[in-house]
Amino acid sequence: MPTTGVPDPSGDRRGDDAAASGRGAASRTTLAWSGDPLLGAKFAIPAAPRALVRRRRLLERLAGAADGPLTLVTGPAGAGKTTLVASWARLTEPTTPVAWLTLDAHDNVPGVFWAYALEALRRALPDLPRDIGAPACSDSVGRSLLVRLASALERLPGPVVLVLDGLEKAAGRKVAASLEFLLEHTGSRLRLVLVSRVDPLLPLHRYRAEDRLCEIRGPDLAFTPREAEVLLRRHGLAPGGEVVRRLTDRTEGWAAGLRLCALALQRSPDPDGFVRSFTASERVVADYLLAEVLDAQPPATRDLLLRTSVLDRVHPELADALTGRRDAEGILARLARANAFVEPVADGSWYRFHSLFAEVLRTHLRSRQPGLAEELHGRAARWFAGTGRTGEALVHAAAAGQWPYAAGETVRHLLVGPLLADGGGDGLAELFSHMPPDVPGAEAALVAAACRLVRGDTEGCRERLDEAGRWLRREEGRPSPEVRLTHALLRLLSEPGQGGDGEAAAAEETARELAGLMEGLLPARLEERPEIGALRHHGLARALLFAGRVDDARHASADAVAACAGGATGPVRHRALGMLALAESAAGVLGAAEDHAARSLADADRHGMLPDRRSGAADLALAAVAFERADQDTAHRHLAQARACPDTHDDPLLAAERTALLSRLELAEGRWDAALAALGEGGPASSSWPAQRLALARSAAALARGDPEAAASSVHGTGDGGPAPAVALAFAHLAAGRTGRALRLAARADRSGRLGLPDRVRVRLLRAHAALLDGDLAAAHELLAQALEAARAERLRRPFTEAGPWLRRLLDEPRQADGSGVSASWLTERRPGGGGAPAHTEALSPRERDVLACVERMLSTDEIAAELHLSVNTVKTHLRSVYRKLCVSRRREAVERGRQLHIL
Repeated sequence: MPTTGVPDPSGDRRGDDAAASGRGAASRTTLAWSGDPLLGAKFAIPAAPRALVRRRRLLERLAGAADGPLTLVTGPAGAGKTTLVASWARLTEPTTPVAWLTLDAHDNVPGVFWAYALEALRRALPDLPRDIGAPACSDSVGRSLLVRLASALERLPGPVVLVLDGLEKAAGRKVAASLEFLLEHTGSRLRLVLVSRVDPLLPLHRYRAEDRLCEIRGPDLAFTPREAEVLLRRHGLAPGGEVVRRLTDRTEGWAAGLRLCALALQRSPDPDGFVRSFTASERVVADYLLAEVLDAQPPATRDLLLRTSVLDRVHPELADALTGRRDAEGILARLARANAFVEPVADGSWYRFHSLFAEVLRTHLRSRQPGLAEELHGRAARWFAGTGRTGEALVHAAAAGQWPYAAGETVRHLLVGPLLADGGGDGLAELFSHMPPDVPGAEAALVAAACRLVRGDTEGCRERLDEAGRWLRREEGRPSPEVRLTHALLRLLSEPGQGGDGEAAAAEETARELAGLMEGLLPARLEERPEIGALRHHGLARALLFAGRVDDARHASADAVAACAGGATGPVRHRALGMLALAESAAGVLGAAEDHAARSLADADRHGMLPDRRSGAADLALAAVAFERADQDTAHRHLAQARACPDTHDDPLLAAERTALLSRLELAEGRWDAALAALGEGGPASSSWPAQRLALARSAAALARGDPEAAASSVHGTGDGGPAPAVALAFAHLAAGRTGRALRLAARADRSGRLGLPDRVRVRLLRAHAALLDGDLAAAHELLAQALEAARAERLRRPFTEAGPWLRRLLDEPRQADGSGVSASWLTERRPGGGGAPAHTEALSPRERDVLACVERMLSTDEIAAELHLSVNTVKTHLRSVYRKLCVSRRREAVERGRQLHIL
């Protein structure tokens, strides 16, 4: 290799540079001012590590980037910068000369830097002219030397690549200025590749605007799961996909972290267990980060890093509050520029630490200053609360163990509303699940009650509400409006117990109290928490339905739906629509029930609600509608979907409806014993709607088995729950031969304003049967015609399918002398394919017709979205609506049904 000539300081000089002529070989590899030799190892391309992963995506970017004048590769320590560029350089060297220089802290002065840079270029370019010269002193380099070097490089027959590895160690302004000069005056011959932890002091903004800069930064260097898998295999490991994913997520693709973990995994007897329990406290990772990052910082910076490690994200003002100083803004900005595992987020005023680095800092803080973390969490809680970030304030208050403060802030900001609305309150329920049971104060008891209600523990909720009441009576002064409002809301949502008008009246009174408390709040507070008004109507609707006041419950549910506005109330709207649909299905308003249930499910889909957060009310309503229309298959499907929702097990109202529906379906399919077994043992007599629904199902099963006495006894004690038990009792008496008593009960039920459509039709059928038994064929026909006319609009079939053989005989019997009979053709209409569902079809919207037309053309979902300029999710929503309205489950069936109905 050629050597760099270094002039004798006493010889001819050009400024501060000496001519490179007539010097001995020994002097050519030394520094002019000290005589120290140049270190040859600094010019060697680093050897490939034993487990090198060739990262093709980055090598190709470097290959394209090196055609331009400047390539910048930056990232934190251990990101794989040098390994990547060295891999590329070894591939590039055979076709393009690559001059490599590894810099250290002593290269931070221009003379030393350019002495080494010239030697690197001479080793790569044996024909580089020898009259360029060399620096004569350490702290400066003359312009003439740079001019001669630029001129020599410009005359090269082809380009040369100069790689400067570790440029942050030579980050002075003079070095940067000389590099800028060289870039501007070498044409296309010099191609700089700068490898650094920090951005050099070059006009990068101008280079970007002129398209002269290619950048590969920390996020680009992060390993993908596929690359991480290759790396682990190179270490002799055979990881599963889940292990790779966990490890990649945990390290955020940090190259050094993955390599250190691979070494630790080689020594671990349980690699999967290692990954599951892996934290940054693993010594191999912690030692690296402490030595390479934390210990390299000045004391003030180390203190800031340790104190702010308790945060998920850091704001300079918050950091100042935790450190007691006023220099956080500059320190954080410097750390981010230095790629010291600190990076800006959001609008640039916030920062985050690499997750592993944050864990190391937290562990170091706990070991060096026990108890300080809790104090810092407490300070952070107050800072977040003071800036209106209540959610983050609560997280830190909990971490500090300041539960009374956390509960007080929760109640003061009416956060129980969102908590009850979406079943979690963005993690609020999980946060307070760690609160000890003996935390004093009414607010703590109220929050605990809300958390229990969210988990379906109504009894536990009432216990904590009682405790809150005792605190409120014990505390001096009048409770705040927020405390009283929270207490009233929780009472309303947990009150129904045994049902009956007494509890319904209590719920109505609580709802009025709640409305008055809401009026006492500033309108802006209520606008922040729209869930509270919606929950008030929904809680009242549930209490009314629990008491059997179905029509009142429908009105209250409709009010709850109307009170829902915006995304925050989406979960309440989902539940309110489901409750409305359930009440409508009980009243026999099947079309409206089907529509509202479908809207409830669509809301759940739109808000991405998981099954454990959904209400099963809508699916129960759809199951009830299908059952009333004699479509057992659809009823079973929706019942199975409802059973996947926790509230159909936790809420006695929905649990009773689920059980009753299952029993009725078993009965409809001739399994009498299974129908009774589904109901279990009969509970105490009660007039609540859930008890009534179970009693009616038990009565129907007993009657189907031919036991009218058991059928009658099943509904005794439930008469206060409305006219439905009277109808069931009338059928039992008719089956027992007590026709007069049956007719009197039926007449009394018929006069009730609370009689639903199914029971109204059943009463007509009972009277028709009685007339037939009495030999009055004309009256029987007239009553049957009334029943059919009442049921036709909703396609209500169940009362007819359960009526018994006498109905078929009456339908076949001529009604008039001319032979005409009762028209019941709609009873036997079936959907295409003989599925047994009614042929009733809801009209498609214009957009749904467009989607169906695209389906007929066999377009995919993506193609339909592109043609109609819709999102894919919107197309899927329209398709689900089309399937529901056409009573089909597949694309082909939808097209066939559309053609049959002349939609296509």
